[in-house]
Amino acid sequence: MAVDALDSKILRLLLEQPRTSVREYARLLGIARGTLQARLDRLERDGVITGTGPRLSPAALGHPVLAFVHIEVTQGHLDPVATSLAEVPEIIEAFSITGGGDMMARVVARDAGHLEDVIQLLVQLPGVVRTRTEVVLRERVPYRMVPLVDAVGRAAQRSS
Repeated sequence: MAVDALDSKILRLLLEQPRTSVREYARLLGIARGTLQARLDRLERDGVITGTGPRLSPAALGHPVLAFVHIEVTQGHLDPVATSLAEVPEIIEAFSITGGGDMMARVVARDAGHLEDVIQLLVQLPGVVRTRTEVVLRERVPYRMVPLVDAVGRAAQRSS
């Protein structure tokens, strides 16, 4: 699905001002509300916009420790392990990967002891062979989408 320059402007506004009304977005962009709504509907339908909920801070929820856990899985067990991982509340994301492991999970914990408890739970799951954990010391580049949206918008303008 191609994102054009107007789509890029819409996405940037959504990211920078997520609590603004559709009417206000249309006013800020200088387009009709119906045009904006049609664009938003298409961006959702095409999977560009995947959610509208708030981003929450695990640290503010009492889980300041963040770690990436590489998980080696018995061949043929990726799906069952993924299903088991989804039942662990401290796992906030998990991915199939290439390289040093079969899966990687983003894990949050209250403290180092709690992180150890979560890891011990993971190594006991059927299909998990071993894990390797990397504890995050400090976030250097927070999750962001605006620079990517801007780059996509610039590329769309150059190609049109």
